[in-house]
This record gives sequence, structure tokens and C-alpha cells, in this order.
Amino acid sequence: MTHDHDLVLRPTQAQISAALNPPPGRNGGDLVVETLAGLGATTVFGLPGQHALGMFDALRRSSLRYIGLRVENNAGFAADAYGRITGEAAPLLLSTGPGALTSLAALQEAASASAPVLAISSQIPTAGLGGGRHGYLHELPDQSASFRGVVKSVHTVRSQSQIPSAIAEAWRSALTAPHGPVWVEIPQDVLLAETSLPVVTAPDATPEELVPRVELTAVAADLLSRAERPAIIAGGGVVRSDASGKLRQLAEKLDAPVVTTFGGKGAFPWEHPLSLQSWLEDRHTTDFLEDADVLLVVGSGLGELSSNYHTFKPRGRVIQIEADLGKLESNHPALGIHADARLALQALLETVEERTDASAADRVRELLAKVTARIAAQELTLEQDVLASVRKALPPGSPSFWDMTILAYWAWSAFDPRGANTMHSAQGAGGLGYGFPAALGAAAADPTRPVLAVSGDGGALYSIAELATARQYDLPVTWLIVDDGGYGILREYMTDAFGEPTATELTRPDYVALAESFGVPGTLTSPETLEADLSKALATPGPSVVVLPAVLRMFAPTHLD
Repeated sequence: MTHDHDLVLRPTQAQISAALNPPPGRNGGDLVVETLAGLGATTVFGLPGQHALGMFDALRRSSLRYIGLRVENNAGFAADAYGRITGEAAPLLLSTGPGALTSLAALQEAASASAPVLAISSQIPTAGLGGGRHGYLHELPDQSASFRGVVKSVHTVRSQSQIPSAIAEAWRSALTAPHGPVWVEIPQDVLLAETSLPVVTAPDATPEELVPRVELTAVAADLLSRAERPAIIAGGGVVRSDASGKLRQLAEKLDAPVVTTFGGKGAFPWEHPLSLQSWLEDRHTTDFLEDADVLLVVGSGLGELSSNYHTFKPRGRVIQIEADLGKLESNHPALGIHADARLALQALLETVEERTDASAADRVRELLAKVTARIAAQELTLEQDVLASVRKALPPGSPSFWDMTILAYWAWSAFDPRGANTMHSAQGAGGLGYGFPAALGAAAADPTRPVLAVSGDGGALYSIAELATARQYDLPVTWLIVDDGGYGILREYMTDAFGEPTATELTRPDYVALAESFGVPGTLTSPETLEADLSKALATPGPSVVVLPAVLRMFAPTHLD
């Protein structure tokens, strides 16, 4: 009796010959890049360092395209965006110690957003490993320990024969739901030593499918079919699993209103009659969701931002579909279904009974009217006009990347992304400096359409060096910098809490002149000319910077009422 796992593909004579006669001059770094190419990678991000030179030297003997950034954290943000846009694992090549550690904030964001990033770092020579104090440059007692609480999995290499399997295992881990960043580290001497191993061709790293349990989807389908006021919260898991089409089908079959989380922007059409849009930081929306007798939560852990700062208290039955086991029922009791969103939604589509609710669209309109009236009463026309100008200027289908800045906080709730997987922000981990380098990664993934980055002046100062990257690779990214002379949202928080701000004001450069010093066109705009200036910049090939001096305010929160 023959089993599938007993079958071994027979190599061709040409493959045997190539394996027996590998080309000369290869080292451990070649095994890294050959494995990446064999897995299907086409682009790698990173920054060279002394211990990692074996990998970088091997790049010139490979077909891989290299995008080099100026700061490791920014390289991580670029890889994060590349992974979000393509759905592929984005290789990130780093050096030991300071280089590796500088990427930590970016890897935390990738973990929070389930972005598949394959970080490969060098290590000190093998003789120095084990926690002793040998005095090697960049030495850490246990480098991988710094990453275990951040990334999805850690893979250590101690010999050249381990390289292909370790990278393939990491690739599989990064792309198995929930997607996420993974960490591989390889000692300097292993990378530099000449190798006689055959060229790596096509390692098997097929991701595992996270299939829902049938008995759980059957119960969920029954609850939804019999519900009187069902509602759906769609999170980032819907976007990551490319399940927005299935979500729409299910919502229409159930006549169930849908709200998207900030990480799930675009998971459901903004103007759909059942769309509650993304007004999660609003008590009217919170009340609406609490009133649902059956609430389906797909691809969200209902964390702080998705629950109106944990003021959300559901009264009905909650069904939670979540690929991250640690998030399942972590905030609310639920019928927890540990599964990939796409597979679970397909199972529900096949088993749920169609229901009709003529009042659903009316209730959605009433809710959105209440939200609109609440915001209108705060007289925030400047902020609304600026956001509307950005939406009008950005071509449909073009992705946007938003830093942690007041305009981004408005966009979380009020921006129509016009498509799934087009609006991205750093709201997962909440670190500054994400917008511009992430946009560069997205432009590297698809240079045929313009990409928008949005930052405040505080966040922009984290990423200024990457203007050189944008120019070097001629990436079509337009960077909108909203310059209010400081950390605007922290200024608001501190003024509200203490009566006056501290440590929030910044001396800043002339951003237009600074951009032009890198050879990047810069434009000083105003709220009145923003739409025209931004449209022109986005339509012009290559990178550009648009600077908007403006002090924006946030709409009043409701979770403190």
C-alpha cells in the first residue's frame, strides 16, 4: 500500500548533474538567497552590516531585487507594507545587535497587523554563541530572546545544511493564518564559509490551512439564521485573508449591518446600504452593536480601539471567528471559532439560512445620521474639509499609509478607503514613523499606481532619511506632511488632562527645502489648495512631498462620557 507521504519526486538527469556540480564561489549567503528565490520571493528589504555581508554579497549573484532603506526600523515598515499588499512573506535582511534591535518596533507593528515579514538576521560567529562574554562586536547574550515576545516564531541556524529548512519553516509560519513576522538568525561564519551544498531549488513551504470545526459553524449558522437583529464587526483578519467578497455575500444573505474596525478598513463597501462604516469611537455605534441579539465578530480581538476603549458591553450572543488563538474570547465570552476568516465565512455561507429584514437599512441610515449630527455639532469643518480633499485627490485603488497623527485618527473613522486592502496604518502597535517607509514598500510591490503617505511633522522626523530611498529607487510615493509644530495629539491629551502640554513642541525644518535637497519635489500647500496640489503630486511620476501647515483637532470622544 502506497501513501501520499511515501511518494518522492524523482529528479531529472539535469537536476542530478546540477546538484553534483554546483557553481564555485558560493557561500552560506548564497544558500539564503537561493532558498528565498526558490520559495517565490522576488524582492528583499534591508540594511547591510558587518556580520551580514555574506548575505548581501550573495544578492548580486541572485535574481532578487534589493530595496535598501536607511534605518532598519523603516526597512521593517517597508517589508510590512509589501507583505500586506502582496500577501507574500516579505524578506527583511538585517545585521547583528543594534541593526537587529532597531527593527523591533516595526516587527511589533507587523505582528499586531498580521503582516507576513520574514526577518533574517546575522549573528556573531558560532564560537561566541552560548551566552558567554567574548567581546565580539554587536554581541548579545541571547539575541533571539529579544524577539520571542514580538514575532510569531524564531528559527536559529548553526550550520549551512540547516539554512534552507529553517528559512522554509519560517516562510510557512509567516504565511499560516494568522500571518505574522518571523525571525531567522544565522552566524557570520556560517554565512561567509564556502559551501559545497547543491543549489537550493524549490523547497516545500506550503502554509497550513486553519479550517473551522464543523460543529461550531453549524451552531453559528443556526444562531445567525434565527437572529432578529444580527450585526457584524469585520476586523483586519477579513482583509488579511482576502475574504471581503465572502463577508459581503454573508451580510446580504442575512440583511446584517456591518461595521469595520480600523484595521479592517475596506473589508466592506463604505456606501453599501448595510454599511455602518467605521465609527467605532462613537457611542451611537456602540449602542447599536450592543443592541444586536447575535453579533458576528470576524477577524478581530475586540481590543481597545475596536471596543470604544472597552466601553462596549454586548448584551446578545457573540460569535467570534479569529485565527489568533490568544485573541479568542480574550475580551468577551463568545462562541469562539478558531479559523481563518475566509474559510469560516465560506462555511457559514454554505449553511446559513437567508433572512430578510426590511428595517436593517433604515436602522443603518438612522445610526449614521446620529453620528453625522454629533460631529457637525463640534464645528470641525477644517478637519473634515482636509480629509475630503485627500479622498478626492487619491485615485481609486491607490493605497494609502497613515502614520500616528490626528488626520489619521480622523481617517480611521471617517475615510472611505474605496476598496479592500487599500488603507493601512500603524494602529496595531501605535508606533510613530510608519507612514512613509511603509508607502515605499507598497510602491515597490506595485509601482504602476501612485501611493499616498500621511504623517504629522513629529512622525515625519522619524522617516526623513528615507527621502533618499524614494529618490534612489524612484518610487511613486507622495508624502503629505501635516505640520503643526509638534506632537499634536499628545498636545491635546496633555492639555485636556493637565491644563497645558509638556515636551510636545518641536523645532522643525523647512520640509519643502529639505525634500528638494534630496532631489524630491516639494510643495507648500494650504487647506484651500490641498486637493489640487495633492492631485498634481500624485499624478507626477516618482516621489514628491506636499506640506500642509495646519493645526487640526480631534472630534470629542464618547468613551469618557
